[in-house]
Amino acid sequence: MGCFIKFSSPAILFMFLSLLLIPTSAHVQVNEGGYISAVISKKGLDFFKNYLINKATSSIIPLELPDIEKSKKIPLIGKVHMALSNIIIYSVEIDSSYVETGDPDLLLAVSGATADCGMNWEYSYGSWLLPTISDSGAATVLVEGLEVGLTVSLKEQGGIVKVILVDCGSHVRDISIKVDGGASWLYQALFEAFEGKIKSAVESAVTKKISELITKLDSIFQSLPKQIPVSDIASMNTSFVRSPVLSDSSVEVEINGLFTAISGTSMLNYYHKGFESSASCSSPAKMIGIQLNENVFSSGALVYFNANRLHWIIDDIPEKSVLNTSGWRHIIPQLYTQYPNDGMNLYIAVTSPPKIHVSEHDIGGTIDLDMTINVLDSSEVIPVACISLKSKEITWPVSLD
Repeated sequence: MGCFIKFSSPAILFMFLSLLLIPTSAHVQVNEGGYISAVISKKGLDFFKNYLINKATSSIIPLELPDIEKSKKIPLIGKVHMALSNIIIYSVEIDSSYVETGDPDLLLAVSGATADCGMNWEYSYGSWLLPTISDSGAATVLVEGLEVGLTVSLKEQGGIVKVILVDCGSHVRDISIKVDGGASWLYQALFEAFEGKIKSAVESAVTKKISELITKLDSIFQSLPKQIPVSDIASMNTSFVRSPVLSDSSVEVEINGLFTAISGTSMLNYYHKGFESSASCSSPAKMIGIQLNENVFSSGALVYFNANRLHWIIDDIPEKSVLNTSGWRHIIPQLYTQYPNDGMNLYIAVTSPPKIHVSEHDIGGTIDLDMTINVLDSSEVIPVACISLKSKEITWPVSLD
């Protein structure tokens, strides 16, 4: 049977996360005021690019284009009025895409895409000598060589990142039309009359839709919280401290990252700023590397200490006799004589804010404790001894690979 400890679960959860979230990023310099940084590598950018393209494609399809009308003079027939309606792009296949980063913008491009469209056609012609002749039917259009490019800028404003669309455009290289029904001259007439208009309609619709998606993406960024509660006591300051830094192969973002009390008390002045990396990792580049400065852990420990949550009661251990005065009758006879066969527990409390330190090879901390031995006499809890533990730094080896 294991040791049963009564504790404040958020405090233990914080300590567990402190051990779990050891820095795993490549070496980066964190800007003043930022205690958590994340570097999205080229591999990570490609992953997010593919994810965004898939989400954008699924949200665009089906894409309805505006109706198109045109009159054209056709030999032997005369002036023919033609119209295309219910023009819908119902599938898109993307051949290749890439993302480029650089100061200060991010470029995303799609090339060699194809799109399948469906539409209805109709025409009519006539003269004062002949009755009006009309017909209608359906057609399919294959759009080939669709290229899309957009440039966005990422700017920090008031602790959030704003996504700004700098440029967006699309281009269609070629289209082919398959007409179901109609006279033999209809295909050529439709192609000549509407090739440019269909291309333009596709380009305009795709560009407009992408602009709308960027606006939605910016709204998502604007809605990100600046504070995330982690318990009823503490929250983490997740506000961005500067604009994302775009290099040739990565994007680096920084957030404040310190824990604060829910009451709003800031722990910022407790820590020095402009620190260097606590640790680095030389393993192959991952999609995202996250670096947490030791002050993140220390700020959380300070919040829980000030809230009087770093204390525990141990009242159940495998060796039952240790927590009963009968187990001490030969060591401290007076204790057993005064409290015969009474239960006992251990009350452990942290007496000063823990200091957590992180290095390349280990994580450690300096924790001062008071351990009080209590006797449970009927309904009364009687402290009979107190031991103060002034610890030196305790370290645990870790692997950053």
